[in-house]
Amino acid sequence: MRLNEVTFNDAVPVDGYGPGFFRLGGVVHDAPVAVLPSGVTAWRGFEDASPFVAAVGDIDILLVGTGADIAHIPPTFRAALEAAGLGVEIMASPQACRTYNVLLGEGRRVGVALLGI
Repeated sequence: MRLNEVTFNDAVPVDGYGPGFFRLGGVVHDAPVAVLPSGVTAWRGFEDASPFVAAVGDIDILLVGTGADIAHIPPTFRAALEAAGLGVEIMASPQACRTYNVLLGEGRRVGVALLGI
């Protein structure tokens, strides 16, 4: 079997997570957090779609991590993202972290919104 090291160029991968935090590119951030090509920022949760709408030209898909378990997101949050033209995938935060890293490794234009675990 041949193994290749994954490089993320300028993107910030998820290195780890735990109760109430995410480690992104070696730096610990309190949840909730928005991870976009422009960087990592605090996120106010489902009441705030603005960081993702502003990144519409930089990402094609937004992964939304809903915490330890998968859950529905508010219809107004989803509607704002879809109206901006973003594809939205909902999953539990651990799965969102792993999927985000895989897509980054493939060079995809992806962002992730993460609620705490």
